[in-house]
Amino acid sequence: MSGNILRGVAPHAGSTAYINARIVDPTGDAEYTGAILISDGKIADFGPNLFASGAPYGIASVDCRGLYLAPGLVDARVHTGEPGEEHKETLESAGIAASVGGITSMVLLPDNEPPFDDASLIEFVARRARQIKLANMYAYGALTVGLEGRELAEIGLMAEAGAVAFTDADHAVGNAQVMRRALYYAKGFDALIVHLPQEPTLSGGHMTSGIMATRLGLAGNPPLAEVMMVERDIRLVEMTGGRLHLSKISTGESVKVIAAAKARGLRISCDTAPPYFALNDLAVGDYRTFGKLVPPLRAEADRAAIVEGLRTGVIDAIVSDHRPQDQDSKRVPFAQAEPGGIGLETLLPVSLELVHNGHLTLPQLFQRLSSAPARLFNLPGGKLAKGAPADLVLFDADYAWRIDRPDFWSKTKNSPFDERPVQGQVMATIVGGRTIYRHDDFAPAAAAA
Repeated sequence: MSGNILRGVAPHAGSTAYINARIVDPTGDAEYTGAILISDGKIADFGPNLFASGAPYGIASVDCRGLYLAPGLVDARVHTGEPGEEHKETLESAGIAASVGGITSMVLLPDNEPPFDDASLIEFVARRARQIKLANMYAYGALTVGLEGRELAEIGLMAEAGAVAFTDADHAVGNAQVMRRALYYAKGFDALIVHLPQEPTLSGGHMTSGIMATRLGLAGNPPLAEVMMVERDIRLVEMTGGRLHLSKISTGESVKVIAAAKARGLRISCDTAPPYFALNDLAVGDYRTFGKLVPPLRAEADRAAIVEGLRTGVIDAIVSDHRPQDQDSKRVPFAQAEPGGIGLETLLPVSLELVHNGHLTLPQLFQRLSSAPARLFNLPGGKLAKGAPADLVLFDADYAWRIDRPDFWSKTKNSPFDERPVQGQVMATIVGGRTIYRHDDFAPAAAAA
């Protein structure tokens, strides 16, 4: 992807007007031609009639030339290698990739070396984010000590240090008593528990159970492993009154069960990631390790059910599930390969397929990508509102290109979408009023002081 990282570009000393834009307002469920005025790093005004005849004298303006302008993406599931595996991804390289992808805020998973199970590591992330000066970075706290699923971590202390939620990342908590205690304890802080629903004793396979797994001779991970854990966790929420967010939903049965739980008024929310609505298990044909993920890619019927769950709003949010793996982890036999795929730079273009295929409108898509995750994790941004942070993404929804591994800014290139044709390209990313990324096809000459 061609463009420039511009972290050193300071916001204009006065105000800046982004004019001639196609505004996407997720909270207002609206789309219109208009402008956004930024002042002191915040949104000062916006609307369809703002600066219809051009910005007043003395206000710097950026002509968006009819491109879409929306709240920046809020990605609630990002793994980096720092600390512990910096050769896979650092916080800086992840921040660069996020900027290229139009992501203005991201929440970092705690499964590092060491894991984020004490307050000092939460503070480390906040300090590094201030130094890097790219996308906003927040951290999960580990739910259990060492991510081992046995003893609760210091949830209260990490919450005070700034942890936005608590999870054991891709380690499912198999012990129901531990999860019950976590939900009770977190309730005292109104903290959000995030859980990957995979029954551990059933989910040790290498791909989803079915015809393709049989054909390839690979051990299967049945869809039942997910829905069983979803049902258990819902019962525990009923018992405790806690708040639970289920991550990376991948099966149609889980969508049905979550819909019923929401209808009963339980404090349940959930997300999914692009591989589960854009790919199915055929993508691992020929033992393609880039398609090895957790949970595994499911059958076509499940993929279609995830799309429907997004359309109806049962699935609240879309996350990238960015998990970089180096060549030594992927260029091995399928059964030995580490699971995971990068996703920061492809989150928006692949998600735009939901719009191009008629499943969602653009405001609805940005509800899943921006406003809902910001609301669920109590983060600033993700919306257009006076006084809100000026965290924005400028994009061309019809820009046609092909995802190509060598073009990634991320340190590693393990994308399940490699060589996929897509429509949609980020042209500029703005955080706190600062332009931190600009695509070469949106030239600096487009900005006029």
